[in-house]
Amino acid sequence: MLRAIIFDLDDTLVDQAGAARRAVVGWAADHGITGIDVADRWEAVSDTHYRRYQSRELGFQDQRRARAREFLGVDVTDAEADALFAGYLERYEAQWAAFDDARPTLRRVREGGLRTVVLTNGDDTHQRLKLGLTGLASEVDLLVSTSTLPASKPDPCAYQLTCERAGIPPAEALMVGNSLAHDVLGPIEAGLAAVLLDRHDAHPEAAVCRIDTLHDLQW
Repeated sequence: MLRAIIFDLDDTLVDQAGAARRAVVGWAADHGITGIDVADRWEAVSDTHYRRYQSRELGFQDQRRARAREFLGVDVTDAEADALFAGYLERYEAQWAAFDDARPTLRRVREGGLRTVVLTNGDDTHQRLKLGLTGLASEVDLLVSTSTLPASKPDPCAYQLTCERAGIPPAEALMVGNSLAHDVLGPIEAGLAAVLLDRHDAHPEAAVCRIDTLHDLQW
């Protein structure tokens, strides 16, 4: 019997990638960096160092400093890197927005008698702020950020400990998210059911349950 649906946060409920791309263009221009590839370059730099954070190689603030230094091509102190990143962060947070299908789906889950849980690879304070600023906090029963766990997705313990905090066995949870590795294959290995949210048809070959909008989520 299904008792909870566990959602990823970034690019599942909240348009994180869009917010980052919109924010970096103006921030980069402030530092004399322009061009059609600015957003792509920032995404590549960010992915590299955020993966290092997720693997516990870097702290949360350290990965921000590394991103600012590499993207801007500067050799600066930690305090200077923090100040540089703050210019991006202000723009980025102002761009946060929930997808149109996020709130209706969370409410539909609750109306169906299930708990709404979010499992996100991120810093707990940062992700709670994101839920609050996008108006989703009141729609979520439990937020689990992997900064509060021993390991990040797709380590099986991330899903198992999330289920433990929700008070349910893995077999009674369904994971929904946009990452094939983190939100489908990892959860399945840990004993959960899973659905891939493939908004941009990036995985047409994936032999998994796949939807392109949360409106189509069934359980």
